[in-house]
Amino acid sequence: MSSSGFGRGGRGAALRQALEQPVRKPGEQQQPPPAQQTPGAPNSAQPQQQLPGRGRAGLLQLLQQHAQQGAQAQPPPPDPRPGQVPTAAAQPRPQAAPFGVQQQPRPVTQSSPTGRSTHLPTPEQHPSLVSPAGGLTRPPALPSSQPTVPQPLPSQPGAPAPRGTAGAPLRLKANYLKLVLTNDAVYQYAVTFKPVIESNNVRFALLSQMKDIMGETRAFDGATLYLPIKITDSAVERSVLCSRDGSNVLVRVELVKILLYEDCLHLLNLIFKRAMRRLNLKQVGKNTYDPSNSVRIPQHKLELWPGYITAITRKENDLWLMLDVSHRVLRDETALEFFYSLYEQSAATFQTEATRQLLGSVVLTRYNNKTYRVDDIAWDKNPESTFIDSTGKPVQFLQYYKTRYNLTISDHEQPLLIHRERKKERGQKKEDREESIICLIPELCSLTGLTDVARNDFRLMKDLAVYTKITPAQRNNAFTKFMNSLTTNPEALKELTTWGLGFDRSTVTLEGRQLPPEKILFGNGRTADPGVIADFNRDVGSMSCITPVPLNTWAVLFARKDHNRAFEFINMIKKVCGPLGMDIADPQPCELQDDRTETYLTALRQVINDRQQMVVCIFPTARDDRYSAVKKLCCCDRPVPSQCINSKTLGSAQKLKSVSQKILLQINAKLGGELWAVEIPLKSVMVIGIDVYHERGNKSVAGFVASMNRSMTRWYSRAVFQTQSEELMTGLSECMNKALTKYHQANQQLPERIIVFRDGVGDGQMKFLLEMEVPQMLACFKAFGDEYKPKFAMVVVQKRISTRMFAVRGGDLKNPPPGSVLDHTLTRYAKPGDREGYDFYLVSQNVREGTVTPSHYNVIYDQSGLKPDHMQRLAYKLTFMYYNWPGTIRVPAPCQYAHKLAYLVGQSLRRDPALELSNRLYFL
Repeated sequence: MSSSGFGRGGRGAALRQALEQPVRKPGEQQQPPPAQQTPGAPNSAQPQQQLPGRGRAGLLQLLQQHAQQGAQAQPPPPDPRPGQVPTAAAQPRPQAAPFGVQQQPRPVTQSSPTGRSTHLPTPEQHPSLVSPAGGLTRPPALPSSQPTVPQPLPSQPGAPAPRGTAGAPLRLKANYLKLVLTNDAVYQYAVTFKPVIESNNVRFALLSQMKDIMGETRAFDGATLYLPIKITDSAVERSVLCSRDGSNVLVRVELVKILLYEDCLHLLNLIFKRAMRRLNLKQVGKNTYDPSNSVRIPQHKLELWPGYITAITRKENDLWLMLDVSHRVLRDETALEFFYSLYEQSAATFQTEATRQLLGSVVLTRYNNKTYRVDDIAWDKNPESTFIDSTGKPVQFLQYYKTRYNLTISDHEQPLLIHRERKKERGQKKEDREESIICLIPELCSLTGLTDVARNDFRLMKDLAVYTKITPAQRNNAFTKFMNSLTTNPEALKELTTWGLGFDRSTVTLEGRQLPPEKILFGNGRTADPGVIADFNRDVGSMSCITPVPLNTWAVLFARKDHNRAFEFINMIKKVCGPLGMDIADPQPCELQDDRTETYLTALRQVINDRQQMVVCIFPTARDDRYSAVKKLCCCDRPVPSQCINSKTLGSAQKLKSVSQKILLQINAKLGGELWAVEIPLKSVMVIGIDVYHERGNKSVAGFVASMNRSMTRWYSRAVFQTQSEELMTGLSECMNKALTKYHQANQQLPERIIVFRDGVGDGQMKFLLEMEVPQMLACFKAFGDEYKPKFAMVVVQKRISTRMFAVRGGDLKNPPPGSVLDHTLTRYAKPGDREGYDFYLVSQNVREGTVTPSHYNVIYDQSGLKPDHMQRLAYKLTFMYYNWPGTIRVPAPCQYAHKLAYLVGQSLRRDPALELSNRLYFL
C-alpha cells in the first residue's frame, strides 16, 4: 500500500504527511492538498521512504525527524528556550470514539484573524482518517470479557520484569479502565506578560481575549498553557486591553515542547477532575464526593458522603483510569459544639484536652467544601479579631464572613483554629516555601472522621459498615453507574473529547494466579491445613507450640473490684496450657486497693526482680496514660515482659477459654517461645522488617526487626528515633550491625542472603530510598570483612492503595482467595534503562465483609538471586508468621512486628526500650 492510502497502522504516516506540509502564516490562504498518486505508481521525482508505524516509537521518530528538518530548513526562532522543539500540528489518532459512543465529525472552524484554525480538521478533509466503510477507523480491540494473558518478556531495554509462573490460573477483574486516545499529543506553551502581571485572575482574563487563536479548550495555571492543538511554530504576540486599569498588555505565547500523553499525567488528571465537576460532584481533599446522595445516620449523629477516587496513571505500556469508591464521614457536630461538650466533661483541663484531641484532625468548611488540617488552636484570638485583607486593610472575621458568605457568627468568644499552609511557588522546594496561616471559625467547621471512642463503638461501626463495606459486585456496579453518568452528560463528555480522552466502558479482565496452599507446622511434628481461607484458628488451641517456654515465676496485678475475674482467668490459664505444651506455675497475685496509676507502678516495683519472667496487669478501664506508664516501667526502667488486659475482655464466661488461649500464646511469644512456622526452603537467609511511626509534635520512631533463625520464628528488634515527619531512616547502620552480630552468635555464621521488607513508603520516596537506605545497609557489610558480600534485596510493601481485584466466578464477582497474585499489565512502568526491579500485587488475607485490598510489593533493589516466583512465595509465607493472629495478615510478619514496635515506642514509651528485651517479641 502506498503512503497516500496509509491503511491500518498508518497513524504515524498521517502525522508525517501533516508535518511535511508547509506551515501557514497568519493571513495566508490555505493551499489545497497535493493530488494523490495512483496506488502502486512510484514517484519518479522522490525516492519512496519507509514510514513509521503507530505508537510511541513512531511518534517520537516523527517528532525527531521534523525537528532536524526544521533546524536545517529554517533559522532558529528568536531567544529559544532550553529544550524547545519546533513542531507542527498533530492529527487525530484514527482510533475508536471515546466511551464507545459514535463520534460525530467535528465542524470545520473558520480561520481566525491570524489565519489559524482553532479546531482539528474533520475526517472529510483527511481521507486517511476514514475507514473504507466511510466511518472512523477503529483498531482491533480485545473484548472486555477476554482476559489479558501475560506475554513473554521482550529483550529490549525498559521491558517489563520477568513474571512468576507458580500457581493455578485465576481469572481476575481490576478497577482500571483503559484510556482511548484520539489525539497524538498535547502542546505546552510558555505565556509571558509585558508589563509583568502579578494577579493570576488578571492573567486568565487577558489570555481569554485570545480565544480566536487558541480556541475554548485550554489549561492555564498563570504561566504555562496547555492546548490540544498547535497554534504556532515559535511564538505569538498580541496586545490586549486590561479591563482593570485600561492599559495595554503585550501577551507572548511561545511553544515550549510537545508532550506525549504519558508525559503529562498531571494534566490528564486535571482534565478528568474538570469533567467530574460537570456531574455536580464536590472535591473534598483529593477525592470527589456527591453531597446530594449523602446518607444520614441519625442515631450516631453522622453523615456519609459517597464519592470516588480517580487517578489516570501509566501501568507498563498503557494509560489507565483507576476508579474506586470512597466515603467521607462527617459528624453532625461543629468544632464549637465539640468545645462545649468537652468543657462540660473536664473544665479544669479543657484547653489541654481540646488541643490533644483536635490537633491533626481534619475539618470541613461547608461554605466552600474545603478541608483543612488543624495544626494549632489560637486561644488568644476570637471572631472579633482582625486580619489584613488583600487590599492591606484590617478586617474583622465577623465582617469578612458576613460580607463574603452571608454567614452570621453567634459566639464571639470562641477561639480560632489554625491551619498552616505552605504556598506553592514554581521550582521552589517544599521546605523553602513561605508558610501562610489560615484562621478558621470553629462554629463554621464540621468535624470529619471518627474518634478513637467511635472506632471502639461496636454498634456504630456495624451501622457504618452497612454503607462503607460493599461487596465486589456492588463496587463494580458503582463503577458502571459512574461511567454511564459521565458518558451521558454532554458537558462532561465535551470536556473529555475536546482533549481527545476516552475510556473503555468496562473494567479490565486479567489472568492472575493463585499460589499453592501453605502447611502450618506445630510442635511434636504436627501440621495443620489452613484451607482456602488461610485460617487455622481452630487448630492453634489444640496444637503444641514449637518451643513452649515454662512460666515459673510470674505475677498478676488487679484492682479489688476485679478479684473474681482475675482468679477465673488464672484458673482458665492453667486449664488451657496443657494442649499448648506449656507448664504454668501458680502466679503471685497482687490485689490493689484502687486503680490509680501510681498504685500499679508501686506494686510493679515491688514484684519485679531478677527472677521474674512475666507480669500481668488487669485494668478495670482502658486508660492510655496508665497503660503508657506501666509499659514505660516494664520496657525501660525495670525490663521484664508484660501483658496488659482490660477487665471487660475477661467478663464473658463463654469467651473466657478462647480469650485465655490467645493471651497465653501471646505470653509465650513474649517470653521468646515459638508458636508455629511454615516451610522455608531458603537456607542462611535473614528477613528484615522496617516501619516508621509518626506523631505530630514528636519525633518519629522507626522499628527494625530481623529474623534470627532459618524458620523465621525468632526475632531481634531495635527502635530508632528520627526528626519529626522524617520517613526515610538515617540510623540503619547500627541496627544492621547489631542484627548481623546477633545472627552470627545464634548461628555461628553470617547470612548469605538478606531481604528487607520496607513498609510505609510512598511512590515519591522510592528514589530516595535507593539513595539513602540501601547504601547504608550495603556499607554495613564491609564491617564484617571485605569478603562478606551477601545477596541483598529491598522490597517496599504498600498497603494503603486504591487498587482492587475481583475474582470472576461464573457471572459473579467475588473476593480473590488468599494467595492471589497479579504481576503484569497493572504493574509499574519503567522507562528504558531505568528498570531497577519489579513489582506485584498479592492478596494474602481473607475478609468476610466488603472488598479485600491487595498489598503492592515493589522490589526496588534486587541482588538476591531469587526469581519472582520465589519472592512472591516468600512474601506470602511470611504473612502466616504473625503471632498475634492465627491466619494471614496483609503484610509480611516482620513489617507488622516493626509497626507494633514503632507504635509502642512512639505512642507510649517515648524513649529507647531496654536492650535486654531486644531478642523477644515484648511489643506484641
